[in-house]
Amino acid sequence: MRLLVVEDDALISRSLVEALTPLGNTVEVFACCSDARAALRQGGVDLMLLDIGLPDGDGLSLLAELRDAGDRTPVIILTARGALDDRVRGLDLGADDYLAKPFELAELEARVRALLRRSQQRADNRLGLGPLSFDPASGAASLFGEPMALPHRELLLVESLLLHAGAIAPRETLEGRLFGFGEVGSNALEVYVSRLRKRLKGAGLRIRTFRGLGYRLEEDDG
Repeated sequence: MRLLVVEDDALISRSLVEALTPLGNTVEVFACCSDARAALRQGGVDLMLLDIGLPDGDGLSLLAELRDAGDRTPVIILTARGALDDRVRGLDLGADDYLAKPFELAELEARVRALLRRSQQRADNRLGLGPLSFDPASGAASLFGEPMALPHRELLLVESLLLHAGAIAPRETLEGRLFGFGEVGSNALEVYVSRLRKRLKGAGLRIRTFRGLGYRLEEDDG
């Protein structure tokens, strides 16, 4: 998923990137309305986390522009303005959710998952492609309905690839999810991808390598 964080507080932005990137998201940060506006014009945004008080304008004005133009990109308002009238105004302008600062990252992550699920018309958090599925609630993967006994990092790889199913999962995103943000061996990711490929043999799925970019989980038509 491609997420935009429109927030001028560097500490908050960094915390959001660190919390949401390992969940399989590509997170882009903008500190002002003008830069966010330009990014939105490019399209392909799955969700925006929007602060109200920005250096070059009011985030609610940006939200109003978005909705007036017919753009239904899901938006979560993040702001220190916790008064009822501010919350009501944001929701009336078309925000999908609202969190007043300070907030718990775990709650934000849950709201992001729920909103993405709703926007994609998924009934639950379960991810799947063909016979492979992953349930984030239980942290369990299954193939043809049978549980897969996988080590922790392989489970993380399954979840990350399914979050990007049909699209390229960036290498840096996968490495951050599996190994954190410390030093990673040059072929560490390949080792886990190779193991998962073997487990998926005969399942009608393949993991394609895009050198310099990442990996894509897709159904094998051949």
